Amino acid sequence: MALASHRKKGYSRQNAYLWFIAPAVLAIFAVIVFPWVYTLWMSLHDWQIGGKSEFVGIENFVKLATDARFLSTIPRTLYFTLLSVLLPVVLGVFAAEVFHQKFPLRGLVRGIYIAPMMATPVAIALVFTMMFHPQLGVLNYFLTLVGIPKSLWVYSADTVIPTLALVEVWQWTPLVMLIVLGALASLPTEPYESALIDGANQWQMFRYITFPLILPFLMIAVIIRTIDALKSFDIIYVISQGGPGTASETINIFLYLQAFSFLRIGHASAVVVVFFVIILALAIILLVARERLRWNR
Repeated sequence: MALASHRKKGYSRQNAYLWFIAPAVLAIFAVIVFPWVYTLWMSLHDWQIGGKSEFVGIENFVKLATDARFLSTIPRTLYFTLLSVLLPVVLGVFAAEVFHQKFPLRGLVRGIYIAPMMATPVAIALVFTMMFHPQLGVLNYFLTLVGIPKSLWVYSADTVIPTLALVEVWQWTPLVMLIVLGALASLPTEPYESALIDGANQWQMFRYITFPLILPFLMIAVIIRTIDALKSFDIIYVISQGGPGTASETINIFLYLQAFSFLRIGHASAVVVVFFVIILALAIILLVARERLRWNR
């Protein structure tokens, strides 16, 4: 009798726990699971807004595999992502090393340095659009002051992707700096004291002590920046709209045009699925790399 009462009490307590987690489960299903299932369902249909939906199976994915315009967006997106990750990581590590040192007004300078992170991407894009203007932009004015020829910036197919990446670098280098700065603050002092006794210089201490210790934290910054740069849309769309021509048309811009300009919802849903697979694959590769670095330290 006592055992049955104990089991009944445990069962009722378990039911009470379920009531607490039920809202979170429902929210996850409504916000994440259902949209993805519905997107996958739409990707298997030929559906244009205003028309009937027709099941076509994997035909949308077959069309993407032979669509030269879509295929060209993949290396373009990866190129933009590489620039938007590599440069902030290098500059962020350098800035973290600088701000880790003690100097007057360090807190104020740190606050100014991280200010770009707090600005909205659309506002940043509008400001840089004016700065990139070939005739009226202030950037070309500064170039002429130092004797460098003017650049077409986002108005040239050769420079549009690096120029757009420059905006990402300006906004998100402070994020990498904050992550690395937190890593530097947690490092032990004993290895540096031993290195100074052995006569190591600043570069040797960074190369053989600091960098290996902050590398796992740096990989976190790389993962965050990679995912964020892959799905970058607002800055690219506001500044260049994918132009000139299709020179800056990334997967996100192509997806937007398919869905809201050409109203091809089924085709756009197939792009979403492919894009998700690309992001997931890169994220897994980076996570595996981070785990290996952590265990091989």
